Amino acid sequence: MARFALTPADRDRITAAVAEAERGTDGEIVTIVARESDRYNDVPLQFAVLAMLLVTALAAFRWHWLLIGADAWAEPDFGRALLVLLVVQTVVFLIVRYFVGWAPVRAALTPRATRRRRVRRRALLCFKIGAENRTQAGVGILLYLSTQERMAEIVADAAIHRAVPPERWGDAMAALVAHVRDGRAGDGMVAAVGAIGAILLETFPKTEDDVNELPDRVIEL
Repeated sequence: MARFALTPADRDRITAAVAEAERGTDGEIVTIVARESDRYNDVPLQFAVLAMLLVTALAAFRWHWLLIGADAWAEPDFGRALLVLLVVQTVVFLIVRYFVGWAPVRAALTPRATRRRRVRRRALLCFKIGAENRTQAGVGILLYLSTQERMAEIVADAAIHRAVPPERWGDAMAALVAHVRDGRAGDGMVAAVGAIGAILLETFPKTEDDVNELPDRVIEL
């Protein structure tokens, strides 16, 4: 069975991987594993409003459906039609709202682009709080994994961003995501940390006065 939560052994291995990766570099690696990056509570509302608007559009073309039970020879009662439309809209809104609000459905219907943006936004926030400009040399880097979305982000200080092209992190991201898809988040984090450490070793080799400025342990949200 796929397993996305970290075990105590996973936590120890990630901490050890960070310590090993930092052994030869001034770079400071921060690891965060979040269960999810957003609750996506707006998604059910968006689908519910869309369904309600579709009811309105359908009524515009088939308005006589709203006159259920009315005398076919009598003058149309538009007030009654509007009341029926309001009731139907409300019922459809509530049904779609609570159906899409069910976690498995909400996860399935949330667009991938939306999930990607929310993961990126959360990663940037975590970086600003926990790693940005928190080292003397400005060489902090965050590895962020959101297990619910099975997406990851790497965010780095300006010095690292200038020295390392974004595509260089591709191997680390590929290794992480591949393991997460197999339900082995711990293995993925260890592999990614190792790949990040190798790049930092090339670009920011360890200096004599370097000290460990950021915690090695994995942070779970």
